[in-house]
Amino acid sequence: MKATLISKENNVAKFTMEFTAEELEAAIVKVYQREKGKFSIDGFRKGKAPRSIIEKRYGEGIFLEDAIGDLFQASYPYAIDEVQADVIGYPETEPLGEIKKGEGFAITVSVECYPEFTVENYKGIEIEEVSSEVTDEDVDKAIQTMAEGNARMVDVERPAQNGDTVVIDYAGFVGEDQFEGGTAERQPLELGSGSFIPGFEDQLVGATKGEQRDVNVTFPEVYHSEDLAGKEAVFKCTVHEIKEKQIPAVDDEFVKDISEFDTLEELKASKKEELQKAAVANAENSMKNSVIEALYNASDLEVPEVLIQQEVDAMMSEFEQQLQMQGMDLENYLKLAGIEASALRGQLKDDAEKRCKTRMLVSQVAIQEDIQATDDEVQEELKRMAQQYGLDVEKLTEMIGAENLNMLKGDIRVRKAVDLMYDAAVRK
Repeated sequence: MKATLISKENNVAKFTMEFTAEELEAAIVKVYQREKGKFSIDGFRKGKAPRSIIEKRYGEGIFLEDAIGDLFQASYPYAIDEVQADVIGYPETEPLGEIKKGEGFAITVSVECYPEFTVENYKGIEIEEVSSEVTDEDVDKAIQTMAEGNARMVDVERPAQNGDTVVIDYAGFVGEDQFEGGTAERQPLELGSGSFIPGFEDQLVGATKGEQRDVNVTFPEVYHSEDLAGKEAVFKCTVHEIKEKQIPAVDDEFVKDISEFDTLEELKASKKEELQKAAVANAENSMKNSVIEALYNASDLEVPEVLIQQEVDAMMSEFEQQLQMQGMDLENYLKLAGIEASALRGQLKDDAEKRCKTRMLVSQVAIQEDIQATDDEVQEELKRMAQQYGLDVEKLTEMIGAENLNMLKGDIRVRKAVDLMYDAAVRK
């Protein structure tokens, strides 16, 4: 395959891809080998008919279209490298003349490219210094959180208070009609947590074990069930249990129970060191984000629409995966939210544009500074990812493939460019 650049104007690259007769013939043979099992020809076992017989029966071009597609798919990445086109869109193709078996052929390709631009003033960006100080009070709060995480729930006989967990049955009614989805048995509910409809939990404060109590509420005007939105309802509740949270005393015995340390002072020292590392990392990340935000705000770069839509596609896919992890699919979410998929895409567009513009700017800084991802850096990132997913590096590399490996290198280059701008920033 030979690629020849025709023009590169208005962010569109136009070039030809030429293939020899030998390349086309080899591609046709591959398609025949792949597809021959689909053909049943009298006198031959299925999948055993010679190519010439299949072509005679179904026409000489039976394998031609797939062969052309395979050739283009395999050769396109090399073609854009050859003509040095940094593409972002999907290519449009047009054959130059009729394509015939036994002859070479050429196609014209047009594809949208990244706009060419220069980033100015990315060194010396002014940012606010973010403190990474950790106080004794911070340490005490962290250890108190550990104690609360080891709290026990203990049955009590007194009336329920905020902070208690009550175990209740309830059934919801609008007027005389019990509504669907408004019932539960032995449902735990922490009073004051805000888990239920506003006003519900407050009306259970003071309830006693075994008591039956009506809870009157008004559903919010905007509610996932349109049939209930804005309506008054009553929940008939039965209180089965009242439990209070007992937090252990923070002392040496507590420390021995929940850690490898013997004394509270040892735990505090360890926790302070841990918090300090996290605080330094958080402060650095916050200041790096300030650098990126300043770079973004100072640029009037226009992001190509095709790039924005590709990012929206990726964000929609991410959102759908999150929904699936919560046991819901996108179709049901859209029904509950009362919106169309197109409206959700519209809501994501501004964030998608910002993501794209930010990455374009930082990537251009990497180009201007000739920042590269070294083999050692790539291997280190692959090791980290392999450990995260429980795979060996070789298997992960194989799964990633060449295209995603290039994306990984791009991510490393972007991180290094951010580090360069951060190191050159002026802290106030």
